[in-house]
Amino acid sequence: MANEQIIEKIYELIAPLNRKGIELKPDVTFASDLELDSLTVMDLVADIEDEFDIVLPLNLLPELETIAQVANAVEKIINKG
Repeated sequence: MANEQIIEKIYELIAPLNRKGIELKPDVTFASDLELDSLTVMDLVADIEDEFDIVLPLNLLPELETIAQVANAVEKIINKG
């Protein structure tokens, strides 16, 4: 799966959580731009894992601040599998 497809799917998963109506772009951050709390982020992580049938390692999560970083991590895990 190409990175662009992964990003588009992540946009779809974020849309219901995007209460501020921020334009979703690869460099949008979950905490600052979207103002998602940690519980909402964990729900989003679970949705991403279900959607792509992967597991995002917990030790990796603090490094994933933007949509692009999450998409890159998902792509690496998919390609490894």
